[in-house]
Amino acid sequence: MSDGTKPRWRRVLLKLSGEAFAGEAGYGIDGKVVQRIAQDILDVRESLGIEIAVVVGGGNIWRGFTGAQGGLDRAQADYMGMLATVINALALQDICEQQGAQTRLQSAIRMPQIAEEYIRRRAIRHLEKGRLVIFAAGTGNPFFTSDTSAALRAVEIDADVLLKGTHGGVDGIYTDDPRRNPAATKIDKLSYLDVLNQNLRVMDSTAITHCMENHLPIVVFDLMAEGNLRRLLLGEAIGTIVE
Repeated sequence: MSDGTKPRWRRVLLKLSGEAFAGEAGYGIDGKVVQRIAQDILDVRESLGIEIAVVVGGGNIWRGFTGAQGGLDRAQADYMGMLATVINALALQDICEQQGAQTRLQSAIRMPQIAEEYIRRRAIRHLEKGRLVIFAAGTGNPFFTSDTSAALRAVEIDADVLLKGTHGGVDGIYTDDPRRNPAATKIDKLSYLDVLNQNLRVMDSTAITHCMENHLPIVVFDLMAEGNLRRLLLGEAIGTIVE
């Protein structure tokens, strides 16, 4: 636990949903929203000296599961979703670099004209050199979500925690959807098995299981609330911790 002046973790992986990039439009990329997210990330990285890697989803552009329901082959639809995450990652990279940050974008699918190929040791070296590392294209395999790729990359780079940033005003895990049920109550702490047994859909079961097997804590918090990321990293009891 931090004393309020030093960060509680040395290296973190931040999972961003693609929908967060869409803003109020609900689709596509809202540059102002991405800029605000980028500012929060760069602020804590520079002022607190934390090593940060980011995994971005693609739901603001395309969801493989939705495409499969519409008649597309599921594997093909999932590859399309991986490309959507690359689009979001490129947007985040560009805005971060406009603010003076050194970044590296690594893709699980080879596309050397726009991104490095994902190599674990190279990613760790970038973090050690103070660069912001953005992971795109999921795991490079269909049938796995960006939550699972976040859990996988977090373990691979030896992150201390996986931070699951939410949007839409939900600041953690609740007993029910607080947007539909005003009686729903926030849960401050859960075990991995609690999440799995209660079928709490904050992340998919594969991601939760991978974190459990590797003793990687997860913190679910509202990324869009101004200053939340900094307060969380400095030890305030924000969101819900799963461990």
